[in-house]
Amino acid sequence: MARAPASLEVPSPMSEPNILLAIEGPLALVTVNRPDKRNALDLATVDEFHAALSEIAKARCSVFIVTGAGDKSFVAGADINAIRARRRSDALAGINSRLMAAIENHDAVAIAAVNGFAMGGGCELALACDLRIASENAVFGLPEATLGIIPAAGGTQRLPRIVGLGRAKEMILTGARWDARRALEYGLVSEVVAGP
Repeated sequence: MARAPASLEVPSPMSEPNILLAIEGPLALVTVNRPDKRNALDLATVDEFHAALSEIAKARCSVFIVTGAGDKSFVAGADINAIRARRRSDALAGINSRLMAAIENHDAVAIAAVNGFAMGGGCELALACDLRIASENAVFGLPEATLGIIPAAGGTQRLPRIVGLGRAKEMILTGARWDARRALEYGLVSEVVAGP
C-alpha cells in the first residue's frame, strides 16, 4: 500500500520548530529553520534533526534533501552562544559529530541544497551528505583555525575524501572560504544552480 503524502513539523519547545520536515512519498525535505540565527546548530536543533531522521527512516524515504530557511545561510555553523553555555561533559558527548554520523550513515540518500553560508558545522553538515548542490550565493568554509580550534564534527576526515588532501588542508589550515564556483571546480559540489 502506498504511503500518502505527509507533512510533519518536529515539535520544539519554541513557538516555531527549529527543524521543518516535509515528506511526500519517497522524498523528504529537512529545513533548518532558524534564519534569525543564520540557521546555526544548537542542542535543540540537533535533537529535532535526529527526530526528523527517525521519521524519515520510519517513512522509508529513499532520499532526503537538507537546506536552510531563507537565502542567507544554509547553516552558519554551531550556535556560539549555545557552545558557551555547554559544560565540559557536553564537549565529550560529540553532539554535532553524532548528528553528522547519523546523516552520513542514514539508509536514505542525503542531498545538501546549500543556499548561502555553509560555515564550520554547516560545511560539515554538507560534507556528511551524499551529494551537494550549491546556489550561486553559496559560500563554504571551515574557519575554526581562525578561532584556534579544529573542525570537530568530521570535517577533517570527510573533506579530504571529497576534494583531496591538498585542497582540504588549504581550507582547514587557512580558514579559506570557497564560493560556489570554486567549490564546483574543486569537486566539493556536483552542481551550481541559480540563486533565489
